[in-house]
Amino acid sequence: MDTEVITLGETMVILEATETGPMKYTNYFQKRHGGAESNFAIGVTKLGHAATWFSKVGNDELGEYLLHAIRGEGVDTSFVTTDAAAPTGLYFKEKRRPNQNHVHYYRAGSAASKLSPDDLPDRLFSSGNILHISGITPFLSESCDETVDRAIDGAREHGLMVSFDPNLRFKIMQWYGEENAKERIRALAAKSDLFLPGIDEAEWLYGTRDEQKIAARAWKDGVKDIVIKSGDSHSYYADRYKKEGRVASYMVDEVVDPIGAGDGFAAGVIAGLLEGESLEEAVRLGSAVGALVVSSPGDIEGLPTRAEVEAFKGKTTTDVSR
Repeated sequence: MDTEVITLGETMVILEATETGPMKYTNYFQKRHGGAESNFAIGVTKLGHAATWFSKVGNDELGEYLLHAIRGEGVDTSFVTTDAAAPTGLYFKEKRRPNQNHVHYYRAGSAASKLSPDDLPDRLFSSGNILHISGITPFLSESCDETVDRAIDGAREHGLMVSFDPNLRFKIMQWYGEENAKERIRALAAKSDLFLPGIDEAEWLYGTRDEQKIAARAWKDGVKDIVIKSGDSHSYYADRYKKEGRVASYMVDEVVDPIGAGDGFAAGVIAGLLEGESLEEAVRLGSAVGALVVSSPGDIEGLPTRAEVEAFKGKTTTDVSR
């Protein structure tokens, strides 16, 4: 089956505390894996579509674990390369208090941070419908920044749609400088066909929480379609023809782990668009996926199948306000 969605970026091994409290008092951890792009690819695959994840891992046991685990979820990892001179990235998830997680990255100098435009084979884009990128990868290193640009160019050359989730990580953006980082994210958004910021990210980028003003400023930059995730209440969408609306969020009984919800949301939106749904209906699918993700621990464990989404939607009613 030819791939439908291509994505690239770093995935790390997660060591997640199984106890609550500061990490210096924590003795037991559970091994998982997580990265915005591979989470997204797994989400797309679980919804019945073919996805390819491109990256680089260390020539080590943790790299082998990542390849085995992600490939086991049905994602094509055949373009991932290994680096004998750099390690696989790692991060610890600390459960400081109930419902309060802290993340500690150990990714400086990782194999994925060594990605360069020369690593991108042209045949990566020879099949597929959509390239999905995040705002994490450009800030891993200068060569990663250049790789993202080359990937967008490759996608354009082969007629692929470009989807962009800013997925801001301020800890890794410090070397770039805040204003430069803001300018870089807006430039990437302007190159995309679909821009997927959260409301806090959009406010940081455009200086307002007014969704219509955000859309207007994004369009002025060159953005085509935009979807703004506004947390528990709704998601706002507006397309290049100025058709806009709001899709109410699905309510969940308990938020177990919010990490990965945005990746699931993006996977749902993209799956909907691949199926020919309107932007509004695609956002509704994304909202359902995101709600299911926050109901489960881990970055990927809550990513649902299409059957699980339909069962969930059948138990829940939402209204759309325009």
